Amino acid sequence: MTQQTPQVPQAQPELAEVRNFRDVGGLPTVDGRRIRYGRLYRSGHLAHATAEDAAYLTGLGLHTVFDFRNASDIKLEGPDVTLPGVRNVNIPLTDPADGAEFWTMVRDGELDQLRGALGDGKAAARMAQTYREIITTRTADHSRVLHALAEDSVPALMHCAAGKDRAGLSIAVTLLAVGVERDAIEADYLKSNEPGRRYKIRRSDNSSAGMSPEVMELLSPLFGADADYLSAAFDAIEETWGTTESYLSDGLKLAPATRERLRDRLLED
Repeated sequence: MTQQTPQVPQAQPELAEVRNFRDVGGLPTVDGRRIRYGRLYRSGHLAHATAEDAAYLTGLGLHTVFDFRNASDIKLEGPDVTLPGVRNVNIPLTDPADGAEFWTMVRDGELDQLRGALGDGKAAARMAQTYREIITTRTADHSRVLHALAEDSVPALMHCAAGKDRAGLSIAVTLLAVGVERDAIEADYLKSNEPGRRYKIRRSDNSSAGMSPEVMELLSPLFGADADYLSAAFDAIEETWGTTESYLSDGLKLAPATRERLRDRLLED
């Protein structure tokens, strides 16, 4: 299903019910190359995709959709829509907010409960720690994704629920593996904060009290992309493996030949 793709960005519509969708093509590598357009995409979940959304995604010629949601996510939002001829691979990664019980509190908790769980920097600290844990504990999962991309799984779309944390880290790891500049990785990651991209906060109490400015401020660290979270992930790489190269070779078990195939598939000539 892999097809020849253009080397220039194609106009992308704003999908009606797939948030945070984008092509990561064009990002520069440290050796002067760029990610090829039409090879690697990222987004939020596809569960609510309209027929028009699905038709557009099908037209991309995708080989594989990597869905990093867990069972709780899928129960809440639903399974992805079926895209004809596209393989869907579900690889549940650590929930950024530590599971269904936590999300129940986010949706249903009263102000005092939210203050205790999320106030005084606790929400941001929780997110940063989870980014570190995904890097250090999910090496087998990230290795599986990268080996699949190197073999036959492009063009590929990676997504989780919001498309910023689990998918964001999986995209970041992929970009590191082909030598994309860290500043460019961060810039792409932070695009998830743009209006219209952010995950819609769900609260059982939609009143002015349940959705008050203070409640929204307490919840904001959970639903935003923060450069400090990504820095925590990069720090975990250096603290655990010493260098990015060691992380890729020892942590993710990427042989030089595999990395070269990955670069061939994802980078412009």
